Amino acid sequence: MRQTQGTKGQTSAPASVCPSMEFLKKNTLPFLLVFVSMYIHGTPSQGADPARQRKPFFERLRRLEEQFQRFQQVTLTHLQDIASNYNVYYNMDARFQGLVEQSQAIALAMNQSQAAIQGDVAQLKTWFRKSQRRSRKMDARLQALDLSLNTKNRQWVEEEKEQKAQREATASLAVSFRALQDALASLTQQVHSQDARLAVLEGQIQRSSPSTVALGLTTAPSPTQLAHRGPGSLQLWRKSQASKSSSQHRSSSQDFTVHVQEMQKSQAPSNHQAASLRTYQGPGNICGTGPVLIFPNTSTENVIFLSPGLLVPLRALTFCSWVRMATSYLGTLLSYATDDNDNKLVLHGRDSLVPGSIHFVIGDPIFRELSLQPLLDGQWHHICIIWTSVEGKYWLHVDRRIVATGSRFREGYEIPPGGSLVLGQEQDTVGGEFDSSEAFVGSISGLAIWDRALLPGEVANLASGKELPTGALLTLTNVTSVGGFVQRVKCTCLEQCP
Repeated sequence: MRQTQGTKGQTSAPASVCPSMEFLKKNTLPFLLVFVSMYIHGTPSQGADPARQRKPFFERLRRLEEQFQRFQQVTLTHLQDIASNYNVYYNMDARFQGLVEQSQAIALAMNQSQAAIQGDVAQLKTWFRKSQRRSRKMDARLQALDLSLNTKNRQWVEEEKEQKAQREATASLAVSFRALQDALASLTQQVHSQDARLAVLEGQIQRSSPSTVALGLTTAPSPTQLAHRGPGSLQLWRKSQASKSSSQHRSSSQDFTVHVQEMQKSQAPSNHQAASLRTYQGPGNICGTGPVLIFPNTSTENVIFLSPGLLVPLRALTFCSWVRMATSYLGTLLSYATDDNDNKLVLHGRDSLVPGSIHFVIGDPIFRELSLQPLLDGQWHHICIIWTSVEGKYWLHVDRRIVATGSRFREGYEIPPGGSLVLGQEQDTVGGEFDSSEAFVGSISGLAIWDRALLPGEVANLASGKELPTGALLTLTNVTSVGGFVQRVKCTCLEQCP
């Protein structure tokens, strides 16, 4: 294409030169006439011979014509150079235009590549943040596993010590029982020998004082007397004595067995007491708790937002609610996230190593593992989790009973305000990035949050269905958004809710 354009430029050059040549040819004759007239006017001043004068004239005219031809050739050469330069300039302009288009295409491709790289970098940053969060959670799980293993090891050591002590006590009891049996056997032999001696003494007494029978005194017949009476009487006497000794032996051994059983009963709690500690009879008729929020499944859209969130810093906290679980594990009850930490305050059970336990998180990764095993029976239960920064004390109330307590948990810490508070999901960012495996499935009612530690009497009143203590920061009346498949129903009493 470029060679074709150059050829076109060269073929078009004579077309641009020809007008100049014709212009010179047309103006040559007037120029010669002017020149000849000037020469004729100058000839009289010479005063030479006409023949001599004509000869220089033609010579000059010839030289002028040669000069004019050379001038014409030079002019034609310059015009051709100009035409060729024009063609070159035209080709350069086309090439420059092509280069401009190529540079624009390259710039567009670079912009697209830069946008793609920026998108990849953003994805890498998101993946890196998620990896950091997961690594923190994994570290927390490992710490919890280490703590639980240490606790289990201590429990196993203590149980082994108790079992060893019980085995030793049982062995000592068995030795004592065998020694008592031997003592009873020797005592039985002594009783038999004493019976024989008594029988001899009775015979001697009867022989020495026969008037005792007349006086109405009855004594046991001796073996000698029974032998005089007949062999049947002697056999009956021996059977009666054997039955007496065996009954005495049985009574003594039975008394010992009963004493051992009473000791075991006094050392171990009765089955009725253990059953009363494990069995929960239900909340009774609990009414007037307000609306009931039902989370039917693990969808990431099942989330409830509370507004306003925490408006002031919290140095103490009480979270109370009626809860009924619909699955065999605990999901996320509460999640409070800020810009600098997405787990400022969390109650969730996904990372718990023990089913039926929940992580009480204040300022990730610090947490305490609390057991909520009674909540997995599908019944309504009342829970209260209380924390204060003074000495880091915390309490867990389940159905009016304190089931867990501790200290040195976030001592002197302050929960900052201005975050996002949601129910039913665990936030990985402020107000988003939910995970279906961390969702809560069940029902919630009567939820409330205070900025102080409630007294045991106030917790008992709440669990009995009485009025809320004063000063609640948030309740279910502060719900601003109910997402997904969450249902909000009104029930007169909790037992009537679906």
